Amino acid sequence: MATNTGSMESGRTKSASAPATGNGLAIVRVTIGAMFISVFFENMRKGLYRPEGYAGLINFYLKQGHAPAIWKSIMAMAASHAAIAAPLQAATEISLGIVLVLGLLTRPAAVIAFFYLGSLWMSEWGTAWIWELLVPVLASLGIAIGSAGRKWGVDAWLAQRWPSSPLW
Repeated sequence: MATNTGSMESGRTKSASAPATGNGLAIVRVTIGAMFISVFFENMRKGLYRPEGYAGLINFYLKQGHAPAIWKSIMAMAASHAAIAAPLQAATEISLGIVLVLGLLTRPAAVIAFFYLGSLWMSEWGTAWIWELLVPVLASLGIAIGSAGRKWGVDAWLAQRWPSSPLW
């Protein structure tokens, strides 16, 4: 009898915690999305999406940072093609922000955010506090794994229509 009671109790705990988990992941998802939107407008105000501003920032990271040499060569290429890279970065940041806040295609957006923020984190090695971007990197991974768009997001509606899709 005690085994059955324990089973029922753990079943209640599990079902009671599922909505809380979804809510928690949705809060993290909206927060990371809002961070991207905020950074977009901050970078725009600073002129970092113009070729000269973008190249200047990347050259600072190249000079002051401790990223691996292979990564620094990729950064140098981006700086030398700042007229293309700067608007691509702007589009990436605002797009990720919007889709994460909306909870639309959350899994792919969170995977992209994970790799994108990871690349920024690596670029900033030695120039910023290590946890400044590492926390959002790992939060993005948690969002992708946890299907965070299925709560408070467009993905919840999409999951009802197409429940077997891995995109939400």
